[in-house]
Amino acid sequence: MKMFINPPTIYLHRDAVDFRKSIDGLVAIVEQELAHDAYTGALFVFCNKAKNKLKLLYWDKTGFALWYKRLEKQRFKWPSKVDHQAYSLTEQQLSWLLSGFDVIGHQSLNYQSLT
Repeated sequence: MKMFINPPTIYLHRDAVDFRKSIDGLVAIVEQELAHDAYTGALFVFCNKAKNKLKLLYWDKTGFALWYKRLEKQRFKWPSKVDHQAYSLTEQQLSWLLSGFDVIGHQSLNYQSLT
């Protein structure tokens, strides 16, 4: 995704969010559940229960911006096995997520020697 902002960090909120929430409701989630300051310029990504809609929220020094994306036939590959309530993403991972790819990838494997 080619963005016109360069957020210092991008956080993905792990749990599904009620998409009737708008800016104020999402800011409350950022500050209360994630314990982050919503006014830092960080980008926060939220998903609905059906995983076919995303909302992106950020502060741009003049006000909050809220972006919305809806998939018509598919679902976003949303991480469900992440331990943290908020997962940090790179801009490349956000681009992959918006393109339908799995951003978390595989978990590392642990091997033991047979000898």
